[in-house]
Amino acid sequence: MKWLLKPRMFKTALFWQFFASYFILFIIPVIMANMFIYVYVVKVIENEVENTNTISMRNFSAQTDTAFSSLQVNMINLLGASNLKSVMKQFGDASKTPQYFEWIHSLMDQLNTLDTGEIVSNAYLYFADYDLVIGFNSDTNKETFFKYFFPVDERDKAGYLANFSGKKMMQFTKTYTLHQKVPFTDAILSSSSNISAVMSYPFNSSHPDVYLVVSMKQEELGKHISVNQKWTAGTAIVDESGGMISQTGDMRISPKEWQEIMRANTEGALFSDGKTRALTYAKSHFNDAWYYVSLIDLETLLKPVQRIRSFSFLFLVFFLVLGGFISYYLSKRLYRPILEIKNGLSSHNNRQAALPVQAGGNDYDLIKQFSNLLMSENKQLSQLVSGMFPIVQEDFIAKILSGEYRDNLSIALYAKEIDFPYDPSVTRTVLCIEIQYYSRVQGHISETSKSFMMAELKEQIHKSAAGTVWLCQLKPDLMACVVHHDPFLLFGPKEVSEFVALILQQFNAYFKATIGIGRKVQDIGDLHLSYESAMEMLQRKSLHSRVEVFGQEAAAGDQPDKPLLDSFLSAQEVNRIFNLYKSRNYERLLQSVYDLLDMAVENNASASQVKGLCSDVLNTWIRAVELERKEMNIPFYSGLFVELNRCITWEEIKTCFERIHAALFKQEQTADRNKQIAEILDYIHQHYGEELSVERFARQLNMSVSHFSRTFKDEVGEKYVEYITKHRLTMAKKYLLETDMKIDEISEKVGYMGRNSFIRIFCKYEGITPGKYRTIHHHTM
Repeated sequence: MKWLLKPRMFKTALFWQFFASYFILFIIPVIMANMFIYVYVVKVIENEVENTNTISMRNFSAQTDTAFSSLQVNMINLLGASNLKSVMKQFGDASKTPQYFEWIHSLMDQLNTLDTGEIVSNAYLYFADYDLVIGFNSDTNKETFFKYFFPVDERDKAGYLANFSGKKMMQFTKTYTLHQKVPFTDAILSSSSNISAVMSYPFNSSHPDVYLVVSMKQEELGKHISVNQKWTAGTAIVDESGGMISQTGDMRISPKEWQEIMRANTEGALFSDGKTRALTYAKSHFNDAWYYVSLIDLETLLKPVQRIRSFSFLFLVFFLVLGGFISYYLSKRLYRPILEIKNGLSSHNNRQAALPVQAGGNDYDLIKQFSNLLMSENKQLSQLVSGMFPIVQEDFIAKILSGEYRDNLSIALYAKEIDFPYDPSVTRTVLCIEIQYYSRVQGHISETSKSFMMAELKEQIHKSAAGTVWLCQLKPDLMACVVHHDPFLLFGPKEVSEFVALILQQFNAYFKATIGIGRKVQDIGDLHLSYESAMEMLQRKSLHSRVEVFGQEAAAGDQPDKPLLDSFLSAQEVNRIFNLYKSRNYERLLQSVYDLLDMAVENNASASQVKGLCSDVLNTWIRAVELERKEMNIPFYSGLFVELNRCITWEEIKTCFERIHAALFKQEQTADRNKQIAEILDYIHQHYGEELSVERFARQLNMSVSHFSRTFKDEVGEKYVEYITKHRLTMAKKYLLETDMKIDEISEKVGYMGRNSFIRIFCKYEGITPGKYRTIHHHTM
């Protein structure tokens, strides 16, 4: 290396010295930073995609499960309709009554309600033992229906018709092709891939009488389950064996591969093959054998990483070239004066002692000394920069609002230390924003989602305020907004509260927001006073779900010495509740709460007033119940108060009292229900010859048809239809043996519209015709 230090080569050596220093001090840290950024960005993207995809999967799986559950309930309700039973009773009749055709059209209307236009594309009733199919716009024989109204492709028809056997409880068929034809011709207009849900009736029969079929287009179902993310290549509903129920996009996955993925990965985890795609899945709550699967395109997902890698390479090349030019320029500039110094030293030996070069040194030593000088200066600059520690401004604002910093001088010094600029002469006002999540949302939203929501809220306020506010989150459910008054733009707390209310309205589906406006302060040290007054304004919030704003002007107009509503029950109200409980008028107990809440709404009562009154009502209910039961269950009653205190809207309080009412007075309500069922049985015994529809009694008890049917069977021990049929046959046998009435007269008297239907029901339960029954028993008598 000595040859590099020769005078004639010193310029090259100087260049490499500069370039080596540049490479060590700058290029190597840049390379390491690029590698770290590359690895970190890949990890962040994967984590973000996993979290985002998990949330999206939960949303679309919950939405799809809800759609299928709703469809299942509608199918069950349709099959349990009395019109279907009435139609089936007249299948054996040679002549059809006008009522029969009314029932047919009623069934068509009910089928038409299943055609939502989103998932369901067609629906029809397939009668197993009769050559009849009823669609939402036709009733015809099976051959005509499957040829013109529902033309399944001939290659799929045999497999499709095989579904109409055995018990089916919303079983899904394999995918089939359905054509759209010109009416009553074989001309095909278009074709689509479909899947059907099949349900049989009677539900528990292995040889059902009728099948309800709901057809869904694969394309529309695919849209319903699609995830709107650019990196998602496809989504699908897959069963445990790997069979595709429905899919959208490119979902090439074999059953064997699906089984291996399920064994090796947990629900919600991101599984990658390390090549071009990754996969995640979530289990369906509608069908335990179903899974919602999302396929992720790794090439699309990692495009930002590829760009970063390319940019990093170009960035490195640029700095290498730049370093070469800088090194060459510096070496050229520095070599000239050094050469002049050397020549001067050669001609003036007496001046060598004044030069920074040590005795016996050379030009390289001189360059080294200059380099040490530059390094020393860089070190001092680095120490100066490292002394400027970043301080979180939001923490500084929070301490001012809490009153920890009150002195203007200390605030100014601390702000200067952290480089926090502010104008001490500006008038300011604090706005407190309180967030209260609804009960229906509280159990379904994670803390991460809440954090993202608050971050989005802050960002929107910052963008709208254009630098005229300071934001600070003091608690998870409380945010402070410091407004700087601008007399020229006429921009103050009222204007800020208006656009903040508009922003909060966007989140009204998740939480109720209340804005409290504090009083104006001139000194920044008095901001804690404005904050305290804003917190006092929040106490004026009501139970409405809308965004509410309370300011000092509204407070000045109130009359605190005349409260709009007492927060406690009067002695007269307490005695009335005790009397209602003793008289077992439990419905009136609940209605009295509704009346109090309605009065509170009319008087525009605050939330604290209403909750105080409701707590007093609940306490009175508990005292009334415990006077008889004497079973003080403190944890249970304490939970009722906690549940009531969580309510933030009128609707939530009403729903809460309904649950509490049902829990406290459940036993007595059951006794009332027994009395109501007994009255219905007595009515049936007296009016068995009239039309006794299940809908009538369900409305009478304020129940759904299915709920009434279950309640009737639990109380009586028999199904509603079975009980009426047996009682009518009992009375019919009495008329057959004790009177000379004709069969037609008896059938009409016991509630049957025709002779044939009466004879068929009689044979089903007695094994013989009514005439044969009369003959046999008259002979025995």
